[in-house]
Amino acid sequence: MEILVLFLLPLITSLLSLFVRGRLLLVVNLTSSFGLLIAAMQLVISVIESGPQSLLFGNWPFPIGIEFYVDGISALLVLLISLVYAVVIVFMLYWQNVRETASYFPLLQLLVTSAIAVSMAADLFNLYVWFELMLIAVMGLLILGNGLRYNEAAIKYFSVSMIGTLLMLAAIGLIHGAVGQLNFSALHEITQDTETGEQISLFSGLLLLALLLKIGAFPLFAWLPAAYHILPTPVLALVGGLLTKISVYVILRISGQVLELGAFYDALGWLAVVTMLSGVLGAAYHWDLRRILAFHIVSQVGFLMLGVALASPEGTTGTAFFLYHNILVKTNLFLLAGMIYLAAGHYDLRQIGGLFSARPLLAFMFFISAISLVGVPPSSGFWGKLLIIQETLKQQYYWWAAAALITGLLTLYSMSKIWLEGFWKPHPDPNKTVAGIPFAVNASVLLLTLLILYVGLYPNSVIAFLQAQQSAFYGGQI
Repeated sequence: MEILVLFLLPLITSLLSLFVRGRLLLVVNLTSSFGLLIAAMQLVISVIESGPQSLLFGNWPFPIGIEFYVDGISALLVLLISLVYAVVIVFMLYWQNVRETASYFPLLQLLVTSAIAVSMAADLFNLYVWFELMLIAVMGLLILGNGLRYNEAAIKYFSVSMIGTLLMLAAIGLIHGAVGQLNFSALHEITQDTETGEQISLFSGLLLLALLLKIGAFPLFAWLPAAYHILPTPVLALVGGLLTKISVYVILRISGQVLELGAFYDALGWLAVVTMLSGVLGAAYHWDLRRILAFHIVSQVGFLMLGVALASPEGTTGTAFFLYHNILVKTNLFLLAGMIYLAAGHYDLRQIGGLFSARPLLAFMFFISAISLVGVPPSSGFWGKLLIIQETLKQQYYWWAAAALITGLLTLYSMSKIWLEGFWKPHPDPNKTVAGIPFAVNASVLLLTLLILYVGLYPNSVIAFLQAQQSAFYGGQI
């Protein structure tokens, strides 16, 4: 029942948002977001108490029917999607007037619907359909803006996404043509046969390439910081916090449970190294808060790719932990950038200053999120990186571990630049006054901040939960 609610509630809200306006639009979306969060909590409880949940649509027999499947890893992912969306909706209420933001709500609901559906999809074609709807929603959000830079960002995004779409569809067609199945469980059983596994190995690599294009891996990552930063900041928080992480989750899922990617893991690891370093160097160069954080999306994707490339239960635990952490921290940092804009009226660090004394709560929330992104102990980012680097050293990939540590140091530099320029130094204009921040915005972002802090101080419960789940994850019991 929870699966159906999680799927239908945001979808119905998306359609309803096309026909309502004013305060009713806000009430509908806010109510829906909190209802979605409650349903996601109930789903996690059901998975813990009763094990994985499955739903086949249309009463078609397995493995023909369209299946949604939720285990512990995907249930926790759905919960985080619902949580960050509820916070973003609260933030949206205070960003601009309702007339200016009304057009975003149907697309945001469609984005959340698609992200949840991708997290629960249990066959390749169903995965493809919802994946593309998720990307179409982002495309719609990009073209809502007026002006040349919005059109340029949309064209860049569309061009790369379309290449990935064509490759993804071709790979799925070739896999179906080779084995006649698309359901994850059926594919897993088929690929246990050595001869069949080798037959579709090339097609699996093509699917992997398509997904790498969509997540902003090196060298085709320039579209991401060029496109993302022009979105309204609350929208950017949701897109930047979810889109690439959902894509990495898909790679993790198909590599652990569905297809044979063993021939590509070494190449994926080295690509992860280059992606990490490229992203963090781009972040170190820029002064615009949104561009800095967008480039950090690329570097963090590199970390996640590294965890996938380790192809082990321990690597899966570390990757899943780091993925959850990154959704929370990245969403929070983008929202904090929006709060800095509300307070200081600018995103350029050279035009900002004095926020530490003027807005101490904002400074506290940024500090917690920043050290978590860097991976300073005992933050949530530290535990995620530690799990991945430990497994990297265990498998004797010393250069990969060294690159991860260097990326962490460069991340520290870029986040320190934000702290020193935006919070610590005096404002360049001594007559500049700092604007107030609405209570609801402070409260919602503080909730995410405290959750990030809690996960960092008490990581064992999440790690133990993931360790219990990954045995089924790598055992192919889907």
